[in-house]
Amino acid sequence: MIETYFKNDARTFGLSNADCVEVMAQIAKSSFKFDMVFADPPYFLSSGGISVQSGKQVCVDKGEWDKSQGSDKDLEFTREWLSTVRKILKPRGTVWVSGTYHNIFQVAHCLQELDYKILNVITWQKTNPPPNLSCRYFTYSTEFIIWARREKKEPHFFNYELMKKINGGEQMRDVWTMPAIARWEKTFGKHPTQKPLPLLCRILMAATQEYEWVLDPFTGSSTTGIACSLLNRRFLGIDQEKDFLDLSIKRYDECQQPAVATDFRRRIPDLRYLDSLAEAREESAEYGDSLF
Repeated sequence: MIETYFKNDARTFGLSNADCVEVMAQIAKSSFKFDMVFADPPYFLSSGGISVQSGKQVCVDKGEWDKSQGSDKDLEFTREWLSTVRKILKPRGTVWVSGTYHNIFQVAHCLQELDYKILNVITWQKTNPPPNLSCRYFTYSTEFIIWARREKKEPHFFNYELMKKINGGEQMRDVWTMPAIARWEKTFGKHPTQKPLPLLCRILMAATQEYEWVLDPFTGSSTTGIACSLLNRRFLGIDQEKDFLDLSIKRYDECQQPAVATDFRRRIPDLRYLDSLAEAREESAEYGDSLF
């Protein structure tokens, strides 16, 4: 049992206000294992640069947590948290890690060093990227998400048929074209590195099944958790910033309103398609032991 900052009555959605490595190390001492981890770690890009947001020039600095400590310390940090993740994943479990060129090569290096098997590198192509103000580079319009398995020889779960159906009957490729977060995802404000809900829903639909446990060690405003709630997965999110966890709670409470959940599902193409399959069959499930 771990100490939580918040948990719902069913104990299927929990938040912890702590250092993620410390919490994961505590979990590693138990027999509990996660089915999937989604991690959106610091990109180490808060260095005084500028970008455009809502048509206005803004500083890209996110906070102290996103500042580089130098390549050696950044690499040590990445290696430490990925090593701890490996200890709390099921043998068939997978991890998804997002990033840009600022951090993704270190992530790939550490995954290989720690004996993960890299399965795919998803390129998320944004339909609405901010312009490049310097006019000295190509406009940055993509982020990358590495999908890796804990063990090289253990088969992992992949909902291939569903992904193929969503993609119009053709194999889904590793380039996903989606917009950045929309206004309806920012009812209570937004996290500075918030990921769009459609992106997390697709990842969960591809790599998990109902009632499975998902961890987000850098949960922020818990988009992963909101996607878990919509898709009937169980979730633990960890973050050191209470303000982000308070935002997570507001977002969770919002999506528990039936009308809001229905509206979210209507706005997310993959969920809209999933609902159209008319697979609404009544199922009973044993939740088993609770993590918190």
